[in-house]
Amino acid sequence: MSTLYRFGSSLFLAGFRALRVDLRVTGHEHIPATGPVVLASNHISYLDFAFVMLAPPAPRREVRFLARNDFFRNPVTGFLLRRLGQIPVDVHGDALQSAAAAQAVLEDGEVVGLHPEGTISPSFVPRRGKSGVVRLADSVGAPIVPVALWGSQRLLTKGRPARPTRGAVVVVRYGEAFRPTARTTMLRTQEVMQRIGAELERAQTSYPQRPGPPPEDWWQPAHLGGSAPTPEEAEAAIRAQNEARRRAREAKGAVGAEDARRTEGGAA
Repeated sequence: MSTLYRFGSSLFLAGFRALRVDLRVTGHEHIPATGPVVLASNHISYLDFAFVMLAPPAPRREVRFLARNDFFRNPVTGFLLRRLGQIPVDVHGDALQSAAAAQAVLEDGEVVGLHPEGTISPSFVPRRGKSGVVRLADSVGAPIVPVALWGSQRLLTKGRPARPTRGAVVVVRYGEAFRPTARTTMLRTQEVMQRIGAELERAQTSYPQRPGPPPEDWWQPAHLGGSAPTPEEAEAAIRAQNEARRRAREAKGAVGAEDARRTEGGAA
């Protein structure tokens, strides 16, 4: 393990210890010891990538996660992500560059981690997976290890105040490595999400802590009796948020174009 990776990992571990996180890992032996591997996990917290990376016991393989380039612009998270060698993804631009970077990591026989859903699920129920996970694995013939996380949403998640729950149990389950066999990319992607979902159900069933009464049960999915939004409500909120961002980008572009015209007019 590289010195920079070890340094970045130690910072995350120190933070988790300060929060008294009770990390419980199952199935780490399913991660192949050598060769290219894709770790595909559900996404319920901004810290998911760190738990997937740090959960396997030593000797630990380095994991390069695909992360939104927004996080690289933040001085703190950007510093940590660069030290850990993570791969920036421009979600509003050309994704080919990040895909090529991830493929290069796999071609070197290393491990790439990603969230097929593409963004945090506000309902804490897996969203529809994107085909990039299958295309990436197929590009080098790498096996996929389905990963389920549960409890990490109690530390830091979308739409909630940054007030981590101290003493929270975080469960990380690694399923058996496999290669999807369905005929189409869409069906192979569904196969990956089904495997992740199966591991997630096991993680939820074995989770030792129970939520309190509303509103303390915000982190529990609606279908399990909690007050988290339903998948339908969550998708509606995501669509509204994406539309607001699109309009903001268009407005910013229009202002920039107008400023450019004024500058050209003044120069003339």
